[in-house]
Formats: sequence, C-alpha cells, structure tokens
Amino acid sequence: MQTHVTEVGSDFDPRAKLVAVMCLSSLAVVFQRPLPLALILILAVLSARYFRSDAVQAARRLRAFLWIFAAMAFVQSLFTAGGAPLLSVCGISLLSTLGLERAGSIVLRFLVIIVSASIMATSSPREIVQGLYQWRVPYELAFMVAVAVRFLPLLRDEAHDALTAIQLRGLKLESIPLRQRLQIYSYLLMPMIASVLGKARELAVAVEMRGFRAYDRRTSHRTLRMRARDWGVVSAAVLVSVGVLGVFMHM
Repeated sequence: MQTHVTEVGSDFDPRAKLVAVMCLSSLAVVFQRPLPLALILILAVLSARYFRSDAVQAARRLRAFLWIFAAMAFVQSLFTAGGAPLLSVCGISLLSTLGLERAGSIVLRFLVIIVSASIMATSSPREIVQGLYQWRVPYELAFMVAVAVRFLPLLRDEAHDALTAIQLRGLKLESIPLRQRLQIYSYLLMPMIASVLGKARELAVAVEMRGFRAYDRRTSHRTLRMRARDWGVVSAAVLVSVGVLGVFMHM
C-alpha cells in the first residue's frame, strides 16, 4: 500500500511534543530541590500554553486530590530527619524545614508530570502510535501505548458511573466519615477492574480477528512529517534542558 503525507492543520507533530515531554519529565526526576523544580514547572506551563494544552482544566480536576498531596507532604516531612523544627509535640518534630522542602519537591514533581501529560493529550492516540512507529518503535509497543491512553478515560468513566449509581440510591458520600468512605471505594474497586478487564479481553479478541501481527510489517495510509517548527521545538527543548542542567548542577 502506498502511503501519503498528511499534515494536521496548525497542530504540531506528536514526536516534537514527545521530545518536549521527555525533557520536562527527565528534568523533574533529576532535580530534588524546590527551586529548579519550580523553574521546570514554569517551563512546563509555558510549553502547555504554546501547544494550546488545557493545563488549567487538568489542574482543576485535581482539586479533589489536594488532600492526598497534603497528606503526602505531611508524611514526607514527618519521616525526614534534619532541618529546623517548625512544629513539635512532646519533643517530637512533626514538621521541619527540610521535610517541608522535600514535600514541596514531591508536589512540584507531580505537577510537572501532570502538565506534561496534558501536552500529549492534545494529540490523538492514532497520531502518537504513528509517530512512535516512524521512530522505529515496534508496532506492538506503540499499540500498547495507544490502548493505555484509551483505557485511562475508560477507567475514569467506570468510576464515575459507579459513584453516580451509589448517589442515585440516596447515599451521600460527603456526609459519610472518611473511614467508611474508603471502605465503599474499596468495594467498588473490584467490579470496576473486572469490567475494564472484560473490555480488554473483547479488544484483544477484536484485534486478533482483524489479523493483528499477521505480518512482520504494517503499512499506513498516513505518514507524519516533521516540519521546520517541529524541529525548532525539538532543538529548543534539548537546548533548554542542557541549559537548566548546566546552571543548577553547579549550584
């Protein structure tokens, strides 16, 4: 089958976005201090705006998990030795400057990863698979990435439907103590996983019926092409990453 080049309007090539996300995520893993992580978060937000990603909406969806971030920060601070104590009970330091710094680093790292994920959400799973395939990534692995991208919203929808069904039966989760609420969530976990696994089995049967992996090579009616601004994004991402490493590694 003869392929042809298709350009996606004013959108960027998913490979350029993938390089930018890899650079941001790698920097977030390398650094441990809040100052460079805050700078990386600013770069991630600017990149998300440049790629027209709705990072603000993604952050709003995380408001329900703020208490988890706060609990992680407290636990990290509680079990980190060192630093000046900020809150002590009976001589036991519950909150210290070093612990608070480590907790802030964890939260900033999470935010960088979330904003980076919102950048990749601006490309369709089909474009991401095609970009990986043109990078000589085995098609099976690229297909697994596409399936994972599709199944995350599916798992979210399953959880939303289960919670809606409980609320329609007159159960108000907001008025239930936290311990009982966690028990309810644990009861819903197994049915949701069973439902998702059933859909995964149906998908596996469907792709096998369509001859997936019947041949060593696959053809595509669509071929992505890196344009000048895509190469500019790749070059800028690499240069900025090297610059940030050079500046903060020697501080």
